[in-house]
Amino acid sequence: VSSTARKARKAHFNAPSHLRQKIMSATLSKELRTKYNVRSIPIRRDDEVMVMRGQFKERDGKVTQVYRKKWRIHIERVTRDKVNGQTVPVGIHPSKVVITKIKLDKHRKALS
Repeated sequence: VSSTARKARKAHFNAPSHLRQKIMSATLSKELRTKYNVRSIPIRRDDEVMVMRGQFKERDGKVTQVYRKKWRIHIERVTRDKVNGQTVPVGIHPSKVVITKIKLDKHRKALS
């Protein structure tokens, strides 16, 4: 890991998908934090989150897509209407959300 800002930025923005998953982590809510003794975990589809910053602050919903290429996640009911009437999801950065409910699977069972 380089301490050079230029190299760190290059490594971040050219990171492959499997490393982007790790980087795209979100903090857990206070209840989940005490339950699992973990501060943050990589976000995944079907997790329930609450937006903490920006135009959609306090809006909660289920994660519908983790868009690793654009470093964004799409959440139910976080949408914008286009001029032609079409509804499109608004990308939210994972650092601006809090996970309120975890989708447990065989890999995440190790948390509990």
